[in-house]
Amino acid sequence: MPSSAQSHARSHALLLLQKLLNLRDSASPLTLVLDTLEQSANPLVHEFLSRAKVSKSKVIFVSFAALKKPQGVDTFIKGWGKTPDSLRAEITSHYPSGTAGHAHKVLLIIDTLNSLASSTPSNLALFLSSLITPAVSLVGVYHTDVPLVLPRSFNEYEPHPLTTLSHLATAILRVSSLYQAIERRKAQNRSLQEPEWGLDEGREGVLIGLGGEKKVAAGDGVVVEMELRRRSGRSVAEKFVLVPTTVKVQVQNKKVETSKLYLLSDHPAFRDPSDGDQGGTAGEGDGEMETTFNLGLTEKQRRDREGIVLPYFDAQKDIGAGEGGRILYEMGREDDFDDEEDEI
Repeated sequence: MPSSAQSHARSHALLLLQKLLNLRDSASPLTLVLDTLEQSANPLVHEFLSRAKVSKSKVIFVSFAALKKPQGVDTFIKGWGKTPDSLRAEITSHYPSGTAGHAHKVLLIIDTLNSLASSTPSNLALFLSSLITPAVSLVGVYHTDVPLVLPRSFNEYEPHPLTTLSHLATAILRVSSLYQAIERRKAQNRSLQEPEWGLDEGREGVLIGLGGEKKVAAGDGVVVEMELRRRSGRSVAEKFVLVPTTVKVQVQNKKVETSKLYLLSDHPAFRDPSDGDQGGTAGEGDGEMETTFNLGLTEKQRRDREGIVLPYFDAQKDIGAGEGGRILYEMGREDDFDDEEDEI
């Protein structure tokens, strides 16, 4: 059944995201997280940190923007003011030693890739590739709203650093505001123009949009759009809602907070009304459409419809076998009969 196939695809996408967040089976060696001024990637990064703590993975945090060591980080490395070679040597020196296949899992997080993309855009792919090993999963955050100042030596025919990152990444996670997604959905349902916030408003001096009471009512959820590229070359895309810090897990006498995760289509504002009572109406009737009026016919209406003789039936009875079709026309008083037209 199509409904069961669709349900299986949605459950499969949710399991893939869970696998990606839990760093299981090297689901994604390089994960690119794209955020904006309207919605920061911090909730998603904290989710990676919390799940890495539960799985007892080593966390290395490379900072270009943060000044303090985040909670749950084992190694904190300051990235600003260092050359790519020295930074690479410092990062790899903290990798745990172990034989192939038995090495400890490592989560490497770079809080912003904009600095690297601006300083060394041509060697960005080589730098990131040198940090990835079978036991290391790299998560990098790129701020799409921050203008990128490229050096003068950058060739204009080379691809943009964001294009290079999108090509290298095995998984791309785009975060956006749940409140804004709900407001856009409401506008789509009413066939209205979708609202804009922040820089997209085009107003002078406006950087971040304000939501007010409606934003508080929408909650602290974050919309995560996943694009996971499998080894087979097939891409899996789905949208989810991440609600931070809802469940606490006890790990070594410490409480680790994890988030609630579900599909965006399961949110009340995005749920399809036709799917509301799908399970209860599956075995009722013959699959008739549910409406406020009756689309069926009574027995008397069905007999009356079958007894109607349409005009073209009479025309077909007067035609003999093999004569084909002909036009039956009765002339009126206003008609001017022309012999020449009849001969033609």
